[in-house]
Parts: sequence; structure tokens; C-alpha cells
Amino acid sequence: MAGENFRGFLIMSINYAKRMDFIKGSAIRELLKLTEQPEIISFAGGLPAPELFPIEEMKQVCLRVLDADGKAALQYSPTEGYMPLRKMISERMKKLGIDVAPEQILITSGSQQGLDFSGKVFLDEGDTVICESPSYLGALNAFKSYLPRFVEVEMDQDGMKMDELEKALQENPNAKFIYTIPDFQNPSGITMSLERRKKLVELAVKYNVPVVEDNPYGELRFEGKMLPAIKHFDTTGIVIFLGTFSKIFSPGLRIGWVAASPEIVRKYVLVKQGADLQTNSMSQREAAAFMEMFDIDKHIEKIIGVYRRRRDLMVETMEKEFPKGFTFTYPSGGLFTWVEMPEGIDAAEVLKKALEEKVAFVPGGTFYPNGGNENHCRLNYSCMPEDKIVEGITRLGKVFRNL
Repeated sequence: MAGENFRGFLIMSINYAKRMDFIKGSAIRELLKLTEQPEIISFAGGLPAPELFPIEEMKQVCLRVLDADGKAALQYSPTEGYMPLRKMISERMKKLGIDVAPEQILITSGSQQGLDFSGKVFLDEGDTVICESPSYLGALNAFKSYLPRFVEVEMDQDGMKMDELEKALQENPNAKFIYTIPDFQNPSGITMSLERRKKLVELAVKYNVPVVEDNPYGELRFEGKMLPAIKHFDTTGIVIFLGTFSKIFSPGLRIGWVAASPEIVRKYVLVKQGADLQTNSMSQREAAAFMEMFDIDKHIEKIIGVYRRRRDLMVETMEKEFPKGFTFTYPSGGLFTWVEMPEGIDAAEVLKKALEEKVAFVPGGTFYPNGGNENHCRLNYSCMPEDKIVEGITRLGKVFRNL
């Protein structure tokens, strides 16, 4: 069927895949376009602080990689990833109580690719994903490509409620996987308690439902003891762990990984072969060389110090400027705090007024796959300098007081 004429071409009516009806532009990505305006103080993204990127060190790293291994760095490489990097990741995961062989690790193009592959490996149209309520928007959008249904499990200050999770598993016996961010969850900032991590694995085994454990922020703990990963308690291979260097090193390198049982990781390798063959050969070698030449844990400590100060400053300013009836989480790590407004307030409408005051946030409704809960918003503290945090939260408080 002929359509409109565009620049001399006759545009036809195109039949797209049904999944395209369910794939919407990321609300966060769309917001980021607005926040490119220099006068906007943005708490909308989840970006690391760019002033902390190890630029001078990376100049040395790039030269070393090209001098020592340039031909291989610029060539195709195995789908599974660069073995020296996989060995380093295997060693680093011991900090989280995870003992996996390098052969059980697949290097991905960021952990976002691991999320997409999880959908591709497990989901058919109409299948069920069990997730936290609220849940990470990027994961929800990745899974939506495969046309599942979502069952949300309520959270409290200790993470996903295990009695509600068991109820969801009983009512959805064919659920394909449970998705969770146990440490400094996006968007809520909540950390799952030790007991609930153990219980989650127990329930996963009992009902034979895999767990996709997403851990982008786990090493960014500001206080308290680092908790073992959910996968630490996995003795049957039912937990799939997704990790990344994006928040502790550089998101631009696009280096993430999947750690899973040999059977499961093989499935992920197969879908990666069909997706992009391999992760960037140069980036993988650069990540490995950086960890050989410099102390990445010292670099992470530097990041933690900056983010801790910014979290404290944001929370202190919110306590001072936000009106009664507005509550927020106090994360012990990560990048976000989660604001709950009084019932009946739509954060998307509030955002319009906030943008008039040149401040931005992410409305919370998009983090609930089945809708509702519009009276929430997510605030990021990692990417704004301290004076901008105070000014932005002060402006936001003014908007809230005038609702």
C-alpha cells in the first residue's frame, strides 16, 4: 500500500514485528536529551562522575595494549572473551563470595547486553518474569522485546518480601526467571538483607526458577560490610550473575559479564554469536591492562569517597527543603535515592514544573511494569557537583512546596 511521498521516495506501509508495539523509548534516555541543556541541573541519569575517569592512566594503557598486542587488539577474538580478563574477573568475584572458573564467564558489551540475552535465552511470548516492584527500567525494556508478562513483588527496607515472592512462585509455576538487583537497587537504593538472599536461593531451588542477579553497583558501598552475592549461596547453578565495569571504571568501554553454570553460559555464548560475535577486542585488553598496571580497588575507593559525600549532601538538603509528606530512602551505596510523594500526585506532571525551575528527575511510574505508583521519582547523586546538588534540591523543594 502506497503511503506519503518523502524526498522523492514513495513510503510504503511497513509491517513491523509485533514486539515493536511494546518497545518504547526509554524515559530516561529521552530525559537525557533535555538535560543536555547546560542550565538544567539533572538528577535524571544514572551516569558516573566523568571527572573520576582515569584519563591519564588510560593514555598509558592504550599505548601499552597497542605496543604489546596491537594486532590481536584490532582483530576478531573469541566470543567468550579475552581469557586474561576473564581470569581477573573470576578472581575479583571472590570478594562477593562467588567461586566461578574463568570458563564460566562470558564477556558482554555491558551488563545491559546480559539483560537482553537473558530475555533471548529464557523468554517466549506470554512467559512470566518475576521482578522487584519497582524494578530497573533498562531491564524491563530489554525483557519487553520478548513479550513476557511481569509479576511484581513488593519490597520493604530489606528488599523483596520473601513471603510475597513465594506466593508469586506458587501462582506462576511456569515463571521463567526472577530478576533482582540486591545491592543498592535501581531505582530504590534498597539493599536486600543477608537472610533474604539465602531465602531467595532456597525458593528458586524449591520452585526450579532461575535467578538473574544484576550487580552493577555492588562494589560502591559507602558504609557497613559488603554482603555476599546471592550467587554465593547457589550450590545448584540456578543463579545467573551479571556484572559490569561501567560504574567502577568506565561505561564507555562497554565491558560487562555473565557468570553462570557451564550449561547456562553456553546458551548465552550462542546468542552472543548471533548478536555481535564478540565484545570489543581493544576494550577487553584495555580493561585487563588497566588492572595489571594500576590498582582498581584504589580507584573504586576514590569513587566511593566522592559519591558518599554527594549522597550525604543530597539527603541533608532534602531533609531541609522537602515538605512534610515527602519521604526518601537513605542508600548505603550506589547511585540513587527514591522519593515517595503523597498519594494523588503524578511525578510526571511535577517534572514539567521542575523543568521550569531548570531541574530534572525521573518520574517513578516507568519503573513499575504493570503501571501505577506515579507518586514516586528517582534522584541520582553521582553525576552532579556538590554545589549543583544543593541548588538543584533546593529548587526541587520549592516545586514540591508549591504543589
